[in-house]
Amino acid sequence: MTRGLSRLASRPERPALAAVGRRPRGAALLTAMIIVALVATLATSIVWQQYRAVQVEAAERARAQSAWILSGALDWARIILREDARTGGADHLGEPWATPLAEARLSTFLAADEANTDGAPEAFLAGAITDAQARYNLRNLVDNGQVVPAELATLQRLCEAAGVPAEAAQRIAAGLRDAWGGAAAGTSASPNPPVAPQSVAQLRWFGVDPPALERLAPMLVLLPNRTTVNLNTASREVIAAAVEGLDLASAERLVQARSRTPFKSVDDARRLLGEGAAIDARRVGVASSYFEVTGRLRVFDRVLEERSIVERRGLDMVPIQRERLTMNEQAFGPR
Repeated sequence: MTRGLSRLASRPERPALAAVGRRPRGAALLTAMIIVALVATLATSIVWQQYRAVQVEAAERARAQSAWILSGALDWARIILREDARTGGADHLGEPWATPLAEARLSTFLAADEANTDGAPEAFLAGAITDAQARYNLRNLVDNGQVVPAELATLQRLCEAAGVPAEAAQRIAAGLRDAWGGAAAGTSASPNPPVAPQSVAQLRWFGVDPPALERLAPMLVLLPNRTTVNLNTASREVIAAAVEGLDLASAERLVQARSRTPFKSVDDARRLLGEGAAIDARRVGVASSYFEVTGRLRVFDRVLEERSIVERRGLDMVPIQRERLTMNEQAFGPR
């Protein structure tokens, strides 16, 4: 009897002992799972960081290659303009610098191994040189802190030709007067003059509507010094605006005549229009010192474009302004 009671008393103790044995095993399993999760998380983070580092390095390499190639396009323009300066004479659209560089494939040059170009990116380069003095230079508007009336009239005629209200010319002239020292001369309308713009696109700072500025932009340029309008390269609208009293029909006559025989001097244009033409050699000419160089690099669906203003000083070509734009090929539109 006593033996039976002792057996019954010992039976409930077995489950408790089993539970105690399971607790250490469950805690160890949970700890192992946490460690595995931490290791997996750390490994994923390391792989991601390595991937990002590779991507950043590839992007930096592509940027450096693109900058190198676009610098080559600028050097190409320097060589052509230097050779043109050796010959001297008037600058016109029949000279080599006016012929654009057609888009050329550069994938072979970007490949690490010239014998294996299968993995090289599809890269294409194009370039063009245009005469900056074919457009009206806004620097002519202000002289000694004052707006020059004759130059303001020129800008107003350009606004009329572009279908832009004459108010835009007044805004531009007043803004440039204030920005270029009108306050020091006592002529500023504001005690806090605006920041001087560095490009035509920045004229919107003066309150010019973007659509109006977009129509005016092909006829305007902002150069560091006063310049003349080149009769051999300017459009008929710019010529008609620069020569007081000249209508578009007479300006078109000049454009047609120069396409056959470029003007060697302002007197050639004066003789064509007659002695009564009010052609001022201080405002128009037949030679240029400033040119705009455009280099365009296309890699896959990305387009990188660099625009530079170059001043020709004798045989030296000095870049005075550089602007780089990045865009999608779809957004860039047809070439």
